[in-house]
Amino acid sequence: MSDEQLVDRAAPRPVVQGDLIHRGKVWDVRGEVVDLGDTQVLREFVDHPGAVAVIALDDQDRVLLLQQYRHPVRHDLWEPPAGLLDVVGEDLVVAAARELAEEADLRAGSWWRLVEVFTTPGGSNERIVVFLARDLSPVAEHERFERTDEEALMVPVWVPLDDAVEAVLAGRLHSPTAVTGVLAAAAARARGWSSLTPVALG
Repeated sequence: MSDEQLVDRAAPRPVVQGDLIHRGKVWDVRGEVVDLGDTQVLREFVDHPGAVAVIALDDQDRVLLLQQYRHPVRHDLWEPPAGLLDVVGEDLVVAAARELAEEADLRAGSWWRLVEVFTTPGGSNERIVVFLARDLSPVAEHERFERTDEEALMVPVWVPLDDAVEAVLAGRLHSPTAVTGVLAAAAARARGWSSLTPVALG
């Protein structure tokens, strides 16, 4: 199989019937009867707006991770700055910059699209796009975002990228954005960052 053939592709199937099972604060639960050709199946899934995450690397190749409580799994997880695509029409990298400022009080002078992932494709349509951010500087004091709820309790730490990779491979980190983002950043660094395409803030 060639590199060109090894690619996920959009392949929507006809939806015969669809029902809103639950309307939530952030995401909904839907049930859809899907026509697979020789059979029809009912699939229930979380209808998610999508999200972005940021692997912020400083000049010493340390990655910023935030400890945040995630109630569904009852864990304090180490994660990169991240957030929902909850502003209509907002460009992905603009959303990533907004989340970096809101959660970490940082701006970045350079941005690259790093990796993207469907977090649970068997049960949710959530897609997360992870960006790499460098050339970091602090947000001005008067522009800082007031964090609430779980975000108010976040604990930041700067971790050498190699140590973060070891934590992923040892099974100590479980957040999908941390796992995929850290490994993707390490792989990109091993290639001299040549595999990445820079993106500009709109």
